[in-house]
Amino acid sequence: MNYSYLLINLASISIPFIFSFHPKLNFHRQWKAFFKANLIVSFVFLAWDVLYTYIGVWGFNDDYLIGLKIFNLPIEEYLFFLCIPYACLFTWHCFEILIKDTLSKKIEECISMISISLLLIVALLNSTNLYTSITFLALSLTIIILRYILNVNWLGRFYFTYIILLLPFFIVNGLLTGTGIESPIVWYNNNENLGIRILTIPIEDIFYGMLLILMNISLYKYFQKSSTTEH
Repeated sequence: MNYSYLLINLASISIPFIFSFHPKLNFHRQWKAFFKANLIVSFVFLAWDVLYTYIGVWGFNDDYLIGLKIFNLPIEEYLFFLCIPYACLFTWHCFEILIKDTLSKKIEECISMISISLLLIVALLNSTNLYTSITFLALSLTIIILRYILNVNWLGRFYFTYIILLLPFFIVNGLLTGTGIESPIVWYNNNENLGIRILTIPIEDIFYGMLLILMNISLYKYFQKSSTTEH
């Protein structure tokens, strides 16, 4: 079905978009900060995407696409970097309002230290696998910058939120990588990853998604703070 990827994107954003106007949530009032952050992060990830598609790290099955491409990327892929971060930051926004306490500072620090160490080790041991090495290295450096240079105080909340987001992640990413359908919408060159899959999902996708959402939240928080300062 050539609308499959498009429908997955629209399904992902539909409920978060509708509830963005709920009077107790009012996420639409945060759109300015979100779209500023998302534009910057999407530019980085789309450039990465264009390169990796060109050199064959991953690619797309035309049977599930409407056929419109820009720089050899299907338009659905561009929408992915809007729809998925929107849904995730909407969830982040809801948790900020509804859940006051998440992980303690000690637990957050422990998770950060272990994550950084393991990510760096895996990246260094798999330097010839482009998807693995770049994703793990980029995520580890991002956590280092946020935790030890910028000293942000919300990493514990991020880890908690991302654990919750893994459920819809497995549903959406499972569909994209072929779970429950005849062939994958997005295929991967296993020479460029660890070859470890959860159902049909390359394990790298978990950390790629984590990096995508972490960068969106980082800039979203920055633009929120800038907007508050201006007023």
